[in-house]
Amino acid sequence: MNIKEFFEQSAGKWFSQRTSHHLAFKQSESGKSNLTIEMLEVDDPKVIQLCEQYEVDPKEALCGARVSWEGTMEWDEEKHEGSTVLVPVPDADHHQKGRLLREMGYAEKAPVAGRYVMGDDDALTLITDYETMYSEERLWFASPNLRLRTSILKRFGGFSMASLSSEIRMGVTQASTPATDTAANV
Repeated sequence: MNIKEFFEQSAGKWFSQRTSHHLAFKQSESGKSNLTIEMLEVDDPKVIQLCEQYEVDPKEALCGARVSWEGTMEWDEEKHEGSTVLVPVPDADHHQKGRLLREMGYAEKAPVAGRYVMGDDDALTLITDYETMYSEERLWFASPNLRLRTSILKRFGGFSMASLSSEIRMGVTQASTPATDTAANV
């Protein structure tokens, strides 16, 4: 699988359940989210705009995706919602690795470019160095409608967090295929 195929397989509506472990506080917390992942063509204005923002030729982009979320975490029960655009740009010499342009980062709410590595085991690893922290996520499909994610977040000079998420496909978006419109294949 390549990164474009991974993005295409990820398109749809997902229910995510996450357990996070705050290592410094020796506490865990659970959360729930609804995610929507929509594929964007390389000529979509959002993809072109993001490439230009990072001074990347839009012709180098493989695809784009808009990810939207809304959810809650156990500790604060405050609703967390937002969206971002992701654009993978492969390395010239190795298409299974490259830059991942983000309209908004996960750990810090600012535009950020990270790195991706698509493994031989079809797992996608995302690595992002923020100004004050480091994030590494690993995503893979246990079945067509069950996606798993592990992540670590290390704040420079401070605490760390590790989390595990299970994401169950609950429906399709326009870019999804009809074969994936139910969670029957979990």
